[in-house]
Amino acid sequence: MIGKGFGKRTRIPKILLDKPTSRQSERLSSSLEENETKLHAIFESCSDVVFRSFYIGGQQQRAFLFYIDGLVDTAQLDESLLRPLMSGALPEPFDEIPELLPFLQNRLIMISQVSQTAEYAQIELEILKGSVVICVDNQSEAIVVGLAGGNTRSVDEPASESTVRGSRDSFTEILRTNTSLIRRRVRSSRLKIEMLTVGEITRTDVAIAYLKGITNESALQEIKSRIHDIEIDVVLESGYIEQLIEEKTYSPFPQFLVTERPDYLAAALLQGQVAIFTDGSPFAISAPMTFWGFMQAGEDYYERVLYINGIRMIRFVFALIALLLPSLYVALTTFHQQMIPTNLLLSIAAAREGVPFPALVEAILMEVTFEGLREAGVRLPKQVGQAVSIVGGLVVGQAAVQAGIVSAPMVIVVSLTGIASFTIPRYNFSIAFRLLRFPLIILAGMFGLYGISIGLVVILVHLSGLKSFGVPYLFPVAPVTWQGLKDALFRAPLWTLYLRSQPVGRKAKRKGSG
Repeated sequence: MIGKGFGKRTRIPKILLDKPTSRQSERLSSSLEENETKLHAIFESCSDVVFRSFYIGGQQQRAFLFYIDGLVDTAQLDESLLRPLMSGALPEPFDEIPELLPFLQNRLIMISQVSQTAEYAQIELEILKGSVVICVDNQSEAIVVGLAGGNTRSVDEPASESTVRGSRDSFTEILRTNTSLIRRRVRSSRLKIEMLTVGEITRTDVAIAYLKGITNESALQEIKSRIHDIEIDVVLESGYIEQLIEEKTYSPFPQFLVTERPDYLAAALLQGQVAIFTDGSPFAISAPMTFWGFMQAGEDYYERVLYINGIRMIRFVFALIALLLPSLYVALTTFHQQMIPTNLLLSIAAAREGVPFPALVEAILMEVTFEGLREAGVRLPKQVGQAVSIVGGLVVGQAAVQAGIVSAPMVIVVSLTGIASFTIPRYNFSIAFRLLRFPLIILAGMFGLYGISIGLVVILVHLSGLKSFGVPYLFPVAPVTWQGLKDALFRAPLWTLYLRSQPVGRKAKRKGSG
């Protein structure tokens, strides 16, 4: 049991890869040649590792530095590190300097991030993070200089989360760039960012951000504990962390907010959530999340209340359409024709005349085809992806109707269902509706409206028991919290809202005039 109310979890199996040789207890020698030989052995066959030998101050004190080409800002390396070390004035002789390494750090190295270490394991890790390590003869410690740089992607507009109103910047693959984007929006010392390293091979940096005094402490400790307990060799994206620490692995509903927008994540932190950044990923995740949070978009708080409530109503209606429309069509045309108006029933019957498949097979066939076209549009190059999705849908649909394989009403139903699924703000949340659509269609084809009712009851029971790090998934509707209902189905005027409500975070009322 990891924590009260969070359930049992099994140990995460490691990926079967060769483990690096342990160097935790090995320390540097005072012999420069021995240190250089050992480091060359550690980075054997690494063509991108650069070793540079030199003399400090033009004197007889030998030294060498090494780094990984492409991870270091070489211009700053030459100007702020090598130049002062090789040309800086030093007292004669070197024996008069009581502590050489502190002298070099405080007098010659013009870089802000400087430290010392004596362990090979720490040196290896720092080099792989983009630091420069300097070893000096007759010194049993090395100087670590933070000069991470190289070619990186600049902050750009979000590619997967468009918005009508709001900021236009997005996260990048550089972890410190991402945390700085949050710092620009939440200018408070209560914003804490803690670092962890996950992955025995990749040694990926993972940052946990939260607002002290606002974030629910039990959820925070649970997230930290689960990340700390991860035993795996490879972490390449934030999706690894999400899957390894989520509460219900086999639930179709996501338990984490996934976003590349700093303003969305800043709002989540202010609501008491915990954010997780993964180095190398432009997507951050946060938890705990609720059903209603996934149905909200960032611009819901940037526009006036009447407009946003109308948009939210449309979202919920279209979410129901995305989930239920194909199954309702199959149930009504197969078992409950008496519920369809006569004129409409005659039109559907005329359109289905000559179709060789029952409505159930027809619906599954069209849904699978539509999902295939959508996936093809995502995977193809951007220049042709949209064209293939649109042209493919039109051509295939029209040809299928003319050939009598499917009926025109079914094409309309599947098209409306696909459009409705695009109105759900969160992509990972819309996937749940797309997956659940298929079992509901099968139940409708077998039992009609009774089958749909059974499916909806099962979904509702599952949602009622689902939790995201101790927070009920249907909160604040179940359990009911009147203050939280002001921002669930509809949004009350901004000046009446609590920015945070239990149990996600502590209460803090926003003052305003109405």
